[in-house]
Amino acid sequence: MFPRARPIAILSYHQTAQPPRRGTPVRSLFLPPWRFALQLRTLRRLGWTGLSMRDLQPYLQGERHGKVFGITLDDGYLNNFEHALPVLRELGFTATAYIVSSQPGGSNVWDHPVGAPAAKLMDVAHMKAWLQAGMEIGAHTRHHVDLSRCDEETAREEIAGSRQDLERMLDSEVRSFCYPYGGHRPEHAEMARAAGYTTATTIVSSRARRDDDPLRLPRISILLQGSLPLVVAQVTTDYEDWRLSRRKYRSRPNTRWTMSAGAPG
Repeated sequence: MFPRARPIAILSYHQTAQPPRRGTPVRSLFLPPWRFALQLRTLRRLGWTGLSMRDLQPYLQGERHGKVFGITLDDGYLNNFEHALPVLRELGFTATAYIVSSQPGGSNVWDHPVGAPAAKLMDVAHMKAWLQAGMEIGAHTRHHVDLSRCDEETAREEIAGSRQDLERMLDSEVRSFCYPYGGHRPEHAEMARAAGYTTATTIVSSRARRDDDPLRLPRISILLQGSLPLVVAQVTTDYEDWRLSRRKYRSRPNTRWTMSAGAPG
């Protein structure tokens, strides 16, 4: 008889680089390389293994069991190749880098309008080296669009086209997808399924369970302000699920007054 499958944390990182000055837009999505390394080394010492979405899939499906968590890095930043990859290889971990297929070797042009600093992205040679190191490349649409604001034709082209672009560039199968900004509707999961993806991730902050739709998997965002004990708790305990249930409870109209009146100041 199989043991009961435990929920699995899938971590979402962006840039492993020194954060810009305070007040800079999207500063919370930077993580100094030493903190990224410390988080993963600590989890490794506690007996946990970080896996790409490809390698995590048997655990998500209940076919394998163990102390594992997912590692994803959004947007394909060059600093992840430079700083995250050596740590992943040192620990024997794997990770998925989600790539915006129109920007190999380019920049995070989707963030420029809000004043975020330009950051270089991996080019095709970097992506191939990432794959050769045992990591995974996933798709992140063609232009990093908010799918929840797209018409049906555009959404379908962005979802399916990004996989086609990457497979043509890399001569390698792409099976994992990530919704930019987490924004999507139920029909986008069906588009991802029809495009041939086996997993797709959101930014709903919870751990993944076996009965979750594999094309709408939750992830836990790792932010600059998050402490090491918090990250460890999010991976190894029920903390994140407790926090999600607490938020849902507080949002219920018939309980909001009771909790605010009864909770300590």
